[in-house]
Amino acid sequence: MEQRGLRVARAVITADVDHGTAELVGDPDRAQGWTLLLDGTAQSHVDLEDPTHLEFEYVRRLAHVADLVAPPTKPVRALHLGGGAWTLARYIAATRPGSPQRVVELDAGLVDLVSSRLPSDDTSIEIMVGDARAALATVAPGSADLLVLDVFAGARTPAHLTSVEFVRAAAAVLSADGVYAANVADGGSLTFARTQVAAALAVFAEVVVLAVPQLLHGRRFGNLVLVGSAAPLPVAELARMAAGDAFPARVLAGADLRRFARGAAVPVDGATAPSPLPPPGFFGRPAD
Repeated sequence: MEQRGLRVARAVITADVDHGTAELVGDPDRAQGWTLLLDGTAQSHVDLEDPTHLEFEYVRRLAHVADLVAPPTKPVRALHLGGGAWTLARYIAATRPGSPQRVVELDAGLVDLVSSRLPSDDTSIEIMVGDARAALATVAPGSADLLVLDVFAGARTPAHLTSVEFVRAAAAVLSADGVYAANVADGGSLTFARTQVAAALAVFAEVVVLAVPQLLHGRRFGNLVLVGSAAPLPVAELARMAAGDAFPARVLAGADLRRFARGAAVPVDGATAPSPLPPPGFFGRPAD
């Protein structure tokens, strides 16, 4: 989920789904580009003609992580918690053909809408309807090379997906050198993001964060990408790729990241909170 600029929509398709009202808004700049919104909150952008086109800043950073999980084009086993319009799954299918992928989405109506209006021909993408944490409990240990958390209920990540116990459960399904990547939305003092980093540091030997400097300095709300692994992470390569984006991001690692999380409590089940609400209109829809 990410902020979009104001542009005139090409077309709008509206449908009632299980957890609200979904809209597919045509991208005026791309013939087969669509933005998915749920109750007015932008959730995903996809280009059916070019799944390697990634409109949202944070999705490009998640894609950098996916690009470095294994050598180029080598298939990876990917688990996506949070479906949306399956943007990253489509990207991996295009850049790593034959990758077995599972996408978990709570809203069956949304799955039906995306399947019918934004279909994918890639048979290696399996769609599972269910709660992300419950679905995680059914996944075999060590069976994923990449786990991506990008779940929002409206504009907030649900509280049960923000605890250290959840992160431990995610780590358990990863292979020995598997990678966990989470979209974390926050702003201001970044109190919530710091707790999420603390949780990851309690579980993974290696943790990094990718974010734009304005966000790290408390000058805007936005998306941080949190990455963890039991194996060494390609920090230098991630930093190079993130610095080359249209909106360059920094990579926090090592002592810098520990300073970022200093004093943050590790969130535990029963004492967690959802991610903070964004400013009004921040994740809103493009103009009609």
